[in-house]
Amino acid sequence: MPSNQSPLGALPSRFRKERVLVLGCGDVGVRLLKAQRPQGRWLALTSTVERIPALRALGATPLVGNLDRAQTLRRLAGLAQRVVYLAPPPSEGWTDPRALALTRILRRRSAPRSVVYASTSGVYGDCQGARVAETRALAPQTPRAQRRVQAEYAMRFWGRSSGVRVSVLRIPGIYAPDREGGTPQSRLAKGTPVLLPAEDVYTNHIHADDLARACWRALWLGLPQRLYNVSDHSELKMGDYFDLAADLYGLPRPPRLSRSSARDQLPVMLLSFMDESRRLVNTRMVQELRLQLRYPSVHSGLLSGA
Repeated sequence: MPSNQSPLGALPSRFRKERVLVLGCGDVGVRLLKAQRPQGRWLALTSTVERIPALRALGATPLVGNLDRAQTLRRLAGLAQRVVYLAPPPSEGWTDPRALALTRILRRRSAPRSVVYASTSGVYGDCQGARVAETRALAPQTPRAQRRVQAEYAMRFWGRSSGVRVSVLRIPGIYAPDREGGTPQSRLAKGTPVLLPAEDVYTNHIHADDLARACWRALWLGLPQRLYNVSDHSELKMGDYFDLAADLYGLPRPPRLSRSSARDQLPVMLLSFMDESRRLVNTRMVQELRLQLRYPSVHSGLLSGA
């Protein structure tokens, strides 16, 4: 299928007017609405009334609700045939009460046909540069990754018990030249160091537009309770990624330092990404979701905005 065609092009028209509910309508959710607006009847949950006009302009029906206040979600029960859940867990704790609250709400009336849950590749933890398929045992190393593990379990358990096809997308670093903070340019301008080549880690990436398309295809083609690594075909270490971006932007390549020096100079959050190394295997995404990436490498994705 050509990359500029809708993934629903060959489906009967009755399937194209199902109600699709998006929870967590940030950058990726907006891209999903823009790309697939002619398909389906779109509903978008927002906790901010100021966003209502913008969501309406995208062709969606806005619904006001708060994932941290379950009583505001009751109207979601039985409302949509397809659900895309892009909202993150809370920033603290070891569980995700938001995902659990949503499954409880959706149990109350007729269940949707399919749900896509956006998780993170961080659930694998440090794999020491190994290639990682979805069958690998989970080893989350941070509370934020542990919250995603708990949310994955809650969504898949609900799917099995309710007969709903839940697709879990394990997502690495999201980038796009037109995404706020979506390129390394500002970090390069600051001269933030990266690790020496011998101590560097493999990182994985997906363009925000390709991620939105993966969400859509998983709604229709994802297998029941299936896990999918949603990553492009690049195999780059972190320093090489920043070197590539620096060359494209005409900026100096970042300085290199040892891991021990990095622990003294870099923020804890940034260091946590330098402690995990893996290369995601995206075979399921390609074969089962039949997703042809528009940006198969970070080079092509960054170049599109250069």
